[in-house]
Amino acid sequence: MEQLIEELKKEIIEVLNLEGMTPADIDENAPLFGEGLGLDSIDALELIVLMEKNYGIKLQNANEGKEIFKSVKVMAEYINTHRTK
Repeated sequence: MEQLIEELKKEIIEVLNLEGMTPADIDENAPLFGEGLGLDSIDALELIVLMEKNYGIKLQNANEGKEIFKSVKVMAEYINTHRTK
């Protein structure tokens, strides 16, 4: 699970072009939106594409995304359970 969390941090930095950030800068338990990383709705779409492309996971609705994208750790747990790739 730790390896998946580190992999996700790297992918998030790359996909969202978070220049100057390293995986160590991202707290796996911090919120991705709001006071945490401060991501927005466009970033959420990028994360949905990342999950589909890299892990074969298709989200069914936006409410599902709100739960999954609470933090990197929650996202990793969801991917670990539902991945098809």
